[in-house]
Amino acid sequence: MPPTHEVTNQVPPLVGHDVADDPALLEGLRREGADWAETELRELGVLAGGERAQEWGRLANEHPPVLRTHDRVGQRIDEVEFHPHWHDLMAVAVSHGLHAAPWRQDRPGAHVARAAKFYVWSQVEAGHTCPISMTYSAVPALRHSPGLAAEYEPLLAARDYDFGLRVPTAKRGLIAGMSMTEKQGGSDVRANTTRAVPGGANGTDGTYVLTGHKWFTSAPMSDVFLTLAQAPGGLSCFLLPRVLPDGTRNALHLQRLKDKLGNRSNASAEIEYDGAIGWLVGEEGRGVRTIIEMVNNTRLDCVIGGAAGMRHGAVRATHHATHRLAFGAPLVRQPLMTNVLADLTVEAEAATTVALRLAAAGDRAERGDEQEAAFRRLALAVSKYWVCKRAPAHAAEALECLGGNGYVEESGMPRLFRESPLSSIWEGSGNVAALDTLRAMAKSPESVEAFAAELRLASGADRRLDDAVADVLRDLADPADAEFRARRLVERLALVLQGSLLVRHGDKDVADAFCASRLGGDWGVAFGTLPPSVAAEAVVDRARPAQ
Repeated sequence: MPPTHEVTNQVPPLVGHDVADDPALLEGLRREGADWAETELRELGVLAGGERAQEWGRLANEHPPVLRTHDRVGQRIDEVEFHPHWHDLMAVAVSHGLHAAPWRQDRPGAHVARAAKFYVWSQVEAGHTCPISMTYSAVPALRHSPGLAAEYEPLLAARDYDFGLRVPTAKRGLIAGMSMTEKQGGSDVRANTTRAVPGGANGTDGTYVLTGHKWFTSAPMSDVFLTLAQAPGGLSCFLLPRVLPDGTRNALHLQRLKDKLGNRSNASAEIEYDGAIGWLVGEEGRGVRTIIEMVNNTRLDCVIGGAAGMRHGAVRATHHATHRLAFGAPLVRQPLMTNVLADLTVEAEAATTVALRLAAAGDRAERGDEQEAAFRRLALAVSKYWVCKRAPAHAAEALECLGGNGYVEESGMPRLFRESPLSSIWEGSGNVAALDTLRAMAKSPESVEAFAAELRLASGADRRLDDAVADVLRDLADPADAEFRARRLVERLALVLQGSLLVRHGDKDVADAFCASRLGGDWGVAFGTLPPSVAAEAVVDRARPAQ
């Protein structure tokens, strides 16, 4: 008996491609001084595009971590159990230096190379990049206490993933976490109530005893944590290991894991400090200033992760449209779908370009370039707001390109969509990022000048960009209702920065489409509303994966 039907016009799986085969990524890598890392980046890209790694990501996400608070006889153990492929993802990330390795690599472009690899590998499964990001970001904060940095930094930067509860200094490599927010405060960390009092005999052994709670602690299986608590001298930063030097477990109790919208492969916990032991990082009363070093780097990873998600969505949507026929013709060449795919690609390339520029600014600032440090101060806050804010709308449109298939879990698009709001919330929601931009302009006027100097480098190349830059710089000089207008101002700053980078460095068709739509006003509200003048098919070809 013949089958009831033959399956046709279904899209083959997107496997066996190089995720790093991304024009905007590779162009940025070379431009920003990290071309020496291209071979390793391409190797990682092939692994990321392979069936094995994609299966790791799927299973780690479908089998989220489980909290084991007690053992069989009732003793407190506070363990988090992960799917084995979570550890495979972590091991690859650490062995390729996506964590803290660049801090120990005295080579120009080291942080750019790391950003590019983070961008590629996060497209396999974004959840595991949270502890990777926090480990990367912990090092500059820890350097406020040279003694602690000397002890822990080499282990944080080591390319060995050594999971398990043991004395940190006895391990081959360490993962760091961060624990700041509390129930009553959220982003207002100065409202924290966790207390830290000097420990030991008359407080002379350098330890502090912490008592209190934390509402969000991501990656609670990490080896060490940076946390904030109220010390006698005010809000301060502390380093807490899960296992103390004598081998006993520190009094960090995991109360429950959060049941989250996305980021499901990663554990996020509520933690109680019941007399936990910690060491002061920096000075008492300067905890926010100390830990902001960590926050700035995790904010950079929010931008990189947002850009990576957009690239992933644009590639998946283009792959589907390339292999799918509708109304007798390939979907990818039907004008309205071409417009949508081109618009998604423009957004993704703008995000990628600015992410790599920010990584380069951090790299140069680390090497003593004060102009780059000033530029990064404002540009990072601006880009954190805009790129992360755009990610959910981008993911929704990319999902829709697959139609009903995109709404089904097997496509992977629902996972991308659920993940997309996180980077806009983590390390400061949209309002926090917008207000941080205003704070940077007020307290660091040199950052405004450095930002303007960056924009001036593209002067004269595109009239639409020139007009937009002039308009936003005039707006900067008007302080009236600045806080009420903050989101609108930051959005425009982000757009002119992206436009200036694309005009100077990007593909000419992408730059033209960006300036015509985002800056010239010839654009609708939803994606897929580019003007007829743009070279949409050429732009779409930049998102087509080679298999």
